[in-house]
Amino acid sequence: MDTTLYLVTDSSYHTEESFLRTVEEALRGGVTLLQLREKEKSAREYMELAGKVKEICGRYGVPLLIDDRVDVAAAVGAAGVHVGQSDIPVAAARKILGPDKIVGATAKTVEQALEAWRQGADYLGVGAIYPTTTKVKTILTKVSTLKEICEAVPIPVNAIGGLNAGNMDVLEGSGIAGICVVSAIMKSEDPRRTAEELKEGVIRLKSRNI
Repeated sequence: MDTTLYLVTDSSYHTEESFLRTVEEALRGGVTLLQLREKEKSAREYMELAGKVKEICGRYGVPLLIDDRVDVAAAVGAAGVHVGQSDIPVAAARKILGPDKIVGATAKTVEQALEAWRQGADYLGVGAIYPTTTKVKTILTKVSTLKEICEAVPIPVNAIGGLNAGNMDVLEGSGIAGICVVSAIMKSEDPRRTAEELKEGVIRLKSRNI
């Protein structure tokens, strides 16, 4: 599992055709982990879209994670699931999916991070670092808190929330494994090039963290 450039999808900006095209272009550009997030779709609609996205991810060797819905993840044979603080607990997701699947979790405090790790989380998403334009309710997280979380747990920690190629330098020295982005790629007119620029930026940041 490589969390360097983690794309969380948002289909609200797209037709299904343009959505799938954006996903593929982002994967071409270097996305290393992809989370399909659909808050408004029914389970059946979610599964149908997940199957199509999984096929694309398979062509690029990139793991597909499902946001929240452990049932959908299991049904389509996804690589794993990502759960938030109000979703099913990490331990329950792990019990359902088994030891070989990826279970990621959202954390905003050191205490939440430690609890997720103890329950079996494979990685953490921490933020929001900046205000976001997604429909998901966000609470800003200080970079100092992000750094404390990175130091507290032995699993990869990714920053999320309003990040793009022009503002990620604030994360220097934080110890992150990578970044999660939504709008930066999903709203991009050239998602492949945007993904390339983001990945290059993260690699530079990580090299300066050493």
